[in-house]
Amino acid sequence: MADEVVIERLRLKIPNAHIFKLPPKPSAGGWRGGDWKDKIWQGSLKVVERNDNTAVLLVDAQEENNIFAVCPINHQLDERANNGGNGVDRCIDSSRYFVLRIQNAQGRHMFIGLAFNERNDAFDFNTALEDSRREKVAEKKAAAAPSLGNSRVNSVDYKMKEGEKIKVSIGIGRSSGGGDGGAAAKRRLEKARSSNTGSGGFLKPSSKDTPSRLA
Repeated sequence: MADEVVIERLRLKIPNAHIFKLPPKPSAGGWRGGDWKDKIWQGSLKVVERNDNTAVLLVDAQEENNIFAVCPINHQLDERANNGGNGVDRCIDSSRYFVLRIQNAQGRHMFIGLAFNERNDAFDFNTALEDSRREKVAEKKAAAAPSLGNSRVNSVDYKMKEGEKIKVSIGIGRSSGGGDGGAAAKRRLEKARSSNTGSGGFLKPSSKDTPSRLA
């Protein structure tokens, strides 16, 4: 049996991220980064996609194979939903602080605090997660759409049968301006034919044509 091919995509890397041990969550409101005092780790953050899975990886700044923690991202694939509850929560007092739901290989989880030095890093982090979600939504819609290759089109045989003749009928259409539209159209056609005498069937330009059309 052939080995499974794993496609990994690095969507974002931020070299400086800070991790805090969380104090008890306030009974009212959400998490507040200003309450965090116990810093437990510092290193690089990566947003990575592996096949259909997305995760936030906290890795050693010098040795990226040394993974401190993994936060699986559970995208909300409802097109109208935001990405809340995906494993990352925002703090209510700062745009640079987040709460991550990390999980180990046995499925056990806990919450830790994440902080960035710069607002731009926090913005890039939010954008990477939202872009990943939107792509997953688009992939879901594409998978649900009917395939054109599977649609059946009724075939029609347009070949003439032996002995069959073609009858061509050319009629003068009615004008939307009045009941004698057919007669008026017929008169215009006869006038056009009379004006074409000696011109080899080529219609002369109208006097209303612009010089650019006559050139």
